[in-house]
Amino acid sequence: MERDRDGEGRARSARPRDGLGRPLPYGAEGVERQPEGVVRSPDDTVREAQRLLDAGMPFHAHEVFEDAWKSGPAEEAGLWRALAQLAVGLTHAARGNATGGARLLLRGAQGLEEWRPGRAAAPGPGSGPGPYGLDLVGLVGWARELGGRVAAGGGAGAAPVDAGAEAPRLRGVG
Repeated sequence: MERDRDGEGRARSARPRDGLGRPLPYGAEGVERQPEGVVRSPDDTVREAQRLLDAGMPFHAHEVFEDAWKSGPAEEAGLWRALAQLAVGLTHAARGNATGGARLLLRGAQGLEEWRPGRAAAPGPGSGPGPYGLDLVGLVGWARELGGRVAAGGGAGAAPVDAGAEAPRLRGVG
């Protein structure tokens, strides 16, 4: 069986995807894929990820965070990885996978704890907003609350959450 390949010959499915990253049948109308490997400024990363989260496309937002994690400074990889985990957790919860969704939301919250302002070991500033204006206190609270609610809702066949309605505010209100 011949596999789909990208321009560089790497295996990559050409099947269209829905807003939650699920493959659709060939020929179906899908959403535009998030390009991979894009190097953005941290502010552009946060803006693009927020746009995608607000549009109910957390899978695509995770790819934006993954690009920052892989292309940014090594000392910031944990920050971007934790944000990607939040987006993937929301993706799983929106797909009805309560177990995976809750697990990733809580793992992402734990990863962001290291970056919260005021923590002695925080790599960022000692007070005020987190790096790049991120509302880390709000994001940790959001992830724990949603993770707990999703976990209480059941396992793999749980009722999916509305990804757009549940999207976090990366920089707080506004």
